[in-house]
Amino acid sequence: MSSIAITKETYLYWYEMMLLLRRFEEKAGQLYGQQKIRGFCHLYIGQEAVIAGTMSATKADDSLITAYRDHAHPIAKGMSPNAAMAELYGKSTGCSKGKGGSMHFFDKENKFFGGHGIVGAQIPLGAGIAFAEQYLGTDNVNVCYMGDGAVRQGALNETFNMAMLWKIPVIFVCENNGYAMGTSVARTSNTTDIYKLGLGYEMPCMPVDGMDPVAVHNAMDEAVQRARKGEGPTFLEIRTYRYKGHSMSDPQKYRTKEEVEEYKSKDPIEIVKNKIVEEKWADEAWFEEIASKIKSQVEESVKFAEESPFPEPEELYKDVYAQKDYPFVKD
Repeated sequence: MSSIAITKETYLYWYEMMLLLRRFEEKAGQLYGQQKIRGFCHLYIGQEAVIAGTMSATKADDSLITAYRDHAHPIAKGMSPNAAMAELYGKSTGCSKGKGGSMHFFDKENKFFGGHGIVGAQIPLGAGIAFAEQYLGTDNVNVCYMGDGAVRQGALNETFNMAMLWKIPVIFVCENNGYAMGTSVARTSNTTDIYKLGLGYEMPCMPVDGMDPVAVHNAMDEAVQRARKGEGPTFLEIRTYRYKGHSMSDPQKYRTKEEVEEYKSKDPIEIVKNKIVEEKWADEAWFEEIASKIKSQVEESVKFAEESPFPEPEELYKDVYAQKDYPFVKD
């Protein structure tokens, strides 16, 4: 039973957020083709319902951590599209001062802790962040995302064991888009139901329709309630799909056009829009207003990135080490 009701306002919020993420990523892909954005670039197009359902079921003080397909999560948490686009450009006004690039977004103020290029590295880190919250006595949770390829890392098993043993308030989310780069789940495991990995640790686990923000919201809400009550972690296999390649250099020869089109017929943005129209919660003028607003936001982010300076050479030596007293260390 959901503790956070899904209302008209929720649907309007979902639609605007997912459309912003979609348009931002489409623009990022276009700019990459123009060589304005360099290095690696992994787009989130098609997976927007995962973060939409997460945001409506969590609170601002809950933290997120993910892998390198990381543009959508921090923007949903409150990062300015300007800071996100500037980081893609490698500019000093970016969220990681232009030194992180596409794969290493960070936003301490909005409790987004990366953006990690090493596959699976964020799994123990997510549990560690949640353990810090538990140690400090808060009721905050961490939502730790990973791809279907990352679940093959040994760190996942070590983390799952510790998280269950200590009842750490972390929600592990496998964003299963079917392919680890170009390798299908079926080619790497005899268990294609990834959520069942939680059973070996007696961790509550379930599959979730990742194309439906309602399903994501309800599963996430249940997991959040459990974590806040001190009952420990949950493992959600959220089955989603990316409409674009693994990265911008992916020729996508491992899947058919028919398969992609089938999933596009389940586009979460269209599903939410149809619900809004069906319930008469908004008219066409509202949709046009939102589209115009988002177009302006994305265009402003590009202008901001274009006009921002690159980091100075001495920035190479900054933010490497930190010397400070950590607030979670008790006497």
